[in-house]
Amino acid sequence: MSDSGQAPIVIYQEADQAVEVRLDAEHETVWLTQAQMADLFDVKPQNITMHLKNVYADGELEEEATCKDFLQVRQEGRREVKRKRKHYSLDAVISVGYRVSSARATRFRIWATRVLREHLTQGWTLNRQRFEENARELEAAMALVRKTAGSPALDAASGRGLVDIVTRYAQTFLLLQRYDEGLLTEPHAQAGGRLPTLEEARTALASLKAELIAKREATELFARERGDGLEALLGNLDQTVFGEPAYPSVEAKAAHLLYFVVKNHPFADGNKRSAAYLFVDFLYRNDRLLDAHGEVVVNDVGLAALTLLIAESDPANKATMVRLVMNMLASPADA
Repeated sequence: MSDSGQAPIVIYQEADQAVEVRLDAEHETVWLTQAQMADLFDVKPQNITMHLKNVYADGELEEEATCKDFLQVRQEGRREVKRKRKHYSLDAVISVGYRVSSARATRFRIWATRVLREHLTQGWTLNRQRFEENARELEAAMALVRKTAGSPALDAASGRGLVDIVTRYAQTFLLLQRYDEGLLTEPHAQAGGRLPTLEEARTALASLKAELIAKREATELFARERGDGLEALLGNLDQTVFGEPAYPSVEAKAAHLLYFVVKNHPFADGNKRSAAYLFVDFLYRNDRLLDAHGEVVVNDVGLAALTLLIAESDPANKATMVRLVMNMLASPADA
């Protein structure tokens, strides 16, 4: 029914007795197993079972509303065993407590009420701050769109792509707002992501260059490296910080690859087209070019508009642009 990840554990302690309690701030309650209730009220587990049966039989509480299954992970020898355990809400705990020892139930109720109040108050404050920050970020993103829309480099097709980006970005914002009070940060992402080696990137760009020259859409200056800019860029994307990847996910690597090639100008000519091509190549190498329905994650027109949007953006808005790309790549279920 419910997963333990949705209910953080806090500790209730009285004298030398400590009981782990699952907190469910969303439903303003806490959850205990029958064994925990037995520890809490210092009685045998069979007594708790009997009292719970009577509570539900008398119609004092509804079992469906006050009893849920949570997954517990326990170490048994060398094995990690997962089992579902029935947990009972604060109402059920107090009902049993009154039948066993009202004094203990009262002390636990006072403690539980205080803990819930603290968590709910702190949670509201954090969500309020997040909402205000995200509202400012969305406003900044829309300002970038308005600026880009006035660019002479934006043709009709790119304009349609820009509208698609705005729509999807707004939808992502609304989904996240409903999920967590407007939490517009990085989406849940796929860990890992293999970047191309310098030679692989050069080979991919050489193929693109030959094709464009054949169409008379580029010159020999296209994708010609300026110093070691491309090598340094790929090295930075693959770096670690304190032993952990600086860009730990496919989405993060893809977004930063696109952004850095556009903004850092590692080539004498064709930085935006090269950035878009390396971006698509990276997604293809990591099986992320198509979504679950077999459609491209970002189509050609949308990619052109997104690349132009990054090019027109102020460097101060880098975090906003990176998050925009990451949310574009995340599926609605992951956002």
